Amino acid sequence: MGVSLSQKCIAEFFGTFVLVFMGCGSAVLAGTHVGFLGIAFAFGLSVVTMAYAVGHISGCHLNPAITISLWSTGKISGKDAGGYIVAQIIGGIVAAALLYFIAQGKADYSLAANGLGANGVEDGSPDHYSLISGLIAEIVLTAIFLVVVHGSTSKNNGNSAFAGLAIGLCLTMIHIVGIPVTGVSVNPARSIGPALFVGGGAISHLWVFIVGPIVGGLLGGGIWKLYDKN
Repeated sequence: MGVSLSQKCIAEFFGTFVLVFMGCGSAVLAGTHVGFLGIAFAFGLSVVTMAYAVGHISGCHLNPAITISLWSTGKISGKDAGGYIVAQIIGGIVAAALLYFIAQGKADYSLAANGLGANGVEDGSPDHYSLISGLIAEIVLTAIFLVVVHGSTSKNNGNSAFAGLAIGLCLTMIHIVGIPVTGVSVNPARSIGPALFVGGGAISHLWVFIVGPIVGGLLGGGIWKLYDKN
């Protein structure tokens, strides 16, 4: 029997929940212990583990930018894409809510001071990069990410069984470089959840982390189509 859309959406909800909870959780709950490198690996390992946990059900997108890029290249229907995106966003919001609840168990935790792993530019950027630098970084990093997603899962790739590992390592690499700039989104669902709770600049600049990854995802899909006819 085939997998129903509802089953696929549950898988996308759960996978995105794990990605946001573990990735942002590493920053909020363990950031002072593991540093930027540890946070980068938390995001990457979340993708690797979920790829093998739910990839056979939904393909393990966990990211509207990936879903839209795959839709643009004909790898997923519009109906499925819509369901995936809704499930991903809800998963990210639920993860941020649970993370916020847990973080408040520490007496000196402050949402204003400690945040919730929200992405940002200008004053919200870890190293205070400008809005334009943040937007360009999100486009470029997402484009690189999507070339890896498309390439590693291509039918022409004889090593596609290792796609989850390649994609997770790519996300780790992207975070190692990009965390100082924006905290790294490359994923609107990852950004929306924390921003809703943090508010302020995280909300006013949220468009950067929606538009940037979507543009980068479409660009990455276009680059892949130039050299790999699948």
